[in-house]
Amino acid sequence: MSEGIPQTAEQETKGTKEEKEARAAQEAAGVEQTGVSGTAEAAPAPYRADTDTDTDFDNPLRDPRDRRLPRIAGPSGLVIFGVTGDLSRKKLMPAVYDLANRGLLPPGFSLVGFARRDWEDQDFAQVVHDAVREHARTPFREEVWQQLAEGMRFIPGDFDDDTAFKQLRSAVEELDASRGTSGNYAFYLSVPPKFFPKVVQQLKKHKLADAPEGSWRRAVIEKPFGHDLGSAEELNRIVHDVFDPEQVFRIDHYLGKETVQNLLALRFANQMFEPIWNRSYVDHVQITMAEDIGIGGRAGYYDGIGAARDVIQNHLLQLMALTAMEEPAAFDAASLLTEKLKVLKAVRLPQDLGQGTVRGQYAAAWQGGTKVRGYLEEDGIDQSSTTDTYAAVRLQVDNRRWAGVPFYLRTGKRLGRRVTEIAVVFQRAPHSPFDSTATEELGSNAIVIRVQPDEGMTVRFGSKVPGTSMEIRDVTMDFAYGESFTESSPEAYERLILDVLLGDANLFPRHQEVEESWKILDPIEQYWATHGRPAQYASGSWGPEEADEMLARDGRSWRRP
Repeated sequence: MSEGIPQTAEQETKGTKEEKEARAAQEAAGVEQTGVSGTAEAAPAPYRADTDTDTDFDNPLRDPRDRRLPRIAGPSGLVIFGVTGDLSRKKLMPAVYDLANRGLLPPGFSLVGFARRDWEDQDFAQVVHDAVREHARTPFREEVWQQLAEGMRFIPGDFDDDTAFKQLRSAVEELDASRGTSGNYAFYLSVPPKFFPKVVQQLKKHKLADAPEGSWRRAVIEKPFGHDLGSAEELNRIVHDVFDPEQVFRIDHYLGKETVQNLLALRFANQMFEPIWNRSYVDHVQITMAEDIGIGGRAGYYDGIGAARDVIQNHLLQLMALTAMEEPAAFDAASLLTEKLKVLKAVRLPQDLGQGTVRGQYAAAWQGGTKVRGYLEEDGIDQSSTTDTYAAVRLQVDNRRWAGVPFYLRTGKRLGRRVTEIAVVFQRAPHSPFDSTATEELGSNAIVIRVQPDEGMTVRFGSKVPGTSMEIRDVTMDFAYGESFTESSPEAYERLILDVLLGDANLFPRHQEVEESWKILDPIEQYWATHGRPAQYASGSWGPEEADEMLARDGRSWRRP
């Protein structure tokens, strides 16, 4: 790492000298000085991210049509706890580099790692370098890397190590002086949930959560946020004792995906969709998150949590809320929270949870030409485990727009393929003038929003097959991000980390949403805990037969993504 004077400090020194010379010249000419300290040693006021634009100066290079400028973070730094984990290595550190490469981070941006490793700053920088080289989305540029590397620091220690947190505070103060971070820091807790309380309490104890005047401090917390309503409320109480609610950013990386955000644009920026987005035209909605992998080496984390707690409580209920919500008054955090909460509070569970919910475990089978183990055969899993690797639920939203329309949510591991999608399936035409043989291959119209892996949207409708006979068959119109836009979609964590630094909470679930989601899931988990065992399904299939039967009882069937 460079031991010399940082470039920003050199620029400040040069700027101060030029300012003095200009002041002296103006005083010699008899020009009155305004807004400048009379002392020759006075340095220019530090830049604050929340200061108003200087109305006395109009930058001729600033085009008001440039939408990127308001999205560039001000002076700031990011502290990552658990920086040696997979999430940090594969997602967070590459996302920081990609933001810098796109010009969205300030020149003095600082990155501090905290973990139980005996590393020096140079060792940490090398780890970040390797992660960026392997996982970054944008091309590697040496000048961008060098600028980032100068602001990297590493603090070794445990979460209960007071000495390590004192070193962390010293590092933050040093970076304020050398990199001009202005006291603005986000603390990213990329650690197991059981450590959340300890870390935030240590931040409070060592006054790291207290922002200097005119600055900010924020906490970023990964899911799962609690394992039931009681634990979520207790965790909220602990975290809010240290950080104000508006300073806490709960990461749900699905909400950072372009297609999820596009769902709002699809609904509220287009007249053609909103009039039919209701019970008068929609038959049902299916929201699917499928993975084609097993638990891997995550037995310690996954067993006892399961698919419903891991995915439905946060990801899928958030997607459901965005799909079902009314138009917000504005596209800001408070307005979005208001409308999403209305949906979550209106959710109703099936009267018979045995008929309206399904849980399963994947069993040994051939998948992708490979023989794979069942869940109970995975390393570290107890043979008597009842943890669900597949979960499907039928929910209703009791309001005027959606009354009587079922929402089917499903998620699972070791399914047919990796896919996440929202399918809005419409009612069939009330009358068909065609022979039944002409429409036997015609399904229901549908709008399918593909969240991953190939982000985009499909509209399915019926069309006549070319030929002399009248035969109608399903066809699709596809919109894909990669084909319609020249700029590739940023990684979800890029958008979310930038939003944290900007203080934009639009895409972050608030604590009220977390608690309402647990109120929905808790009765299901309590029912499952006292009723039998999970159904078995073959790895590589699309789930247990019981899930197909659940929809068949309603006269419907699951989509094949």
